[in-house]
Amino acid sequence: MTIAEVQLKHRSLNVVMAAFLPQLNDNERSFYQQLCYGVLRLHPTLIFLGNQLLKKPFKNKDADIAALLLTGLYQLRDLRTPSHAAISETVNAAKKLGKQWATGLLNACLRNYQRQQTELEAQLQHDPVAGTAHPEWLLQQYQSDWPDHWQQITQANNQQAPMMLRVNRQQASRETYLQQLLQQDIDATALRDCDDGVLLSKACDVNALPNFETGMASVQDGAAQLVIKMLDIQPDQHILDACAAPGGKSCHILEQHPDNTLIALDISAERLKQIEQNLSRLQLSAQLKAADASDTDAWWDGELFDRILIDAPCSGSGVIRRHPDIKLLRRPEDITSLAHTQQQLLDKLWPLLKADGLMVYTTCSAFKKENEQQIEAFLQRHPDAKELRFEQAPATARPYGYQRLPGDDVMDGFYYACLRRS
Repeated sequence: MTIAEVQLKHRSLNVVMAAFLPQLNDNERSFYQQLCYGVLRLHPTLIFLGNQLLKKPFKNKDADIAALLLTGLYQLRDLRTPSHAAISETVNAAKKLGKQWATGLLNACLRNYQRQQTELEAQLQHDPVAGTAHPEWLLQQYQSDWPDHWQQITQANNQQAPMMLRVNRQQASRETYLQQLLQQDIDATALRDCDDGVLLSKACDVNALPNFETGMASVQDGAAQLVIKMLDIQPDQHILDACAAPGGKSCHILEQHPDNTLIALDISAERLKQIEQNLSRLQLSAQLKAADASDTDAWWDGELFDRILIDAPCSGSGVIRRHPDIKLLRRPEDITSLAHTQQQLLDKLWPLLKADGLMVYTTCSAFKKENEQQIEAFLQRHPDAKELRFEQAPATARPYGYQRLPGDDVMDGFYYACLRRS
């Protein structure tokens, strides 16, 4: 079962779901995704409630039944599923798993939750982990970095993310595409601050989007679309996207500047296939290389770059609403390891930049250690680097760079810094 796989085997939700999605019809797929994302989004809360209803916790061999209890609770408290349907479907799922012994237990727990809901929900306010639906270390990190904003951040993390599109200006203007959406009865508006961005009022299957398969639009959050403004790309430039998969930013660059040469690099050959697929759909071309960007001897041909984009591996602490399994999979020690990787990328790629060239460093993190502290330390190590400041900034100005926090607006949490080499 999907949730048990994430809980017990620490596998990515997207990877686990990918095995099941092709077996489902459109309605089943939508409900399955809603259930998986919702349960993981509120996982600490549901675990707390489940523990109040059980005399003793489930053993690991019954992780599938434990996951069923969470899905039943989620349907009762957070979805509009009729209570009788939520309970009967949960019980029937246990039967299908061949665990008849669990049917009475699940039925009793869910009916007890119905009877005791007011009292049980009141207990959440006395437990910060359960009340915010965030593991303790993650909650403390937000509180430490953002003492005035942590509540906004945790609340935003628990919401379903809106669906945003990027219109391929090689094929259509944003205004033209908005008209096409309207003709398909898809309600959408122009995304503020993003020249190519569109915000859908309700998420839909990409196959329902007009001309999606021929590359007229892509799914991409507005925060990621803002990166291109900082790069300030000019004609005939040589560009590196150092951590490129799945390719959204590379494609955005080429949509606006198709004649420039772009090298899209990623450490994962498997993820590089995603970039290839996206480029093909959008009718764009780039040089793709599978390599560790910081191991420059393995891939660099000696030609300096006008622009370097480092969309660095990070905690993902700014995009938990889109990747709720981060709450289960990420560990506090990961932040130190990721910060080291980020430092290596910055230091190793800086010499590959032309004089007067720009390096843009971005993450989808909300943690200062990965963001402004990383750039502060970099500037101290590299006297030939200067950070650029912007009158029309993509986010809130920090002492170093710009930070967009979850809940600031409809977009994801994101960090940006633009560095010029003297």
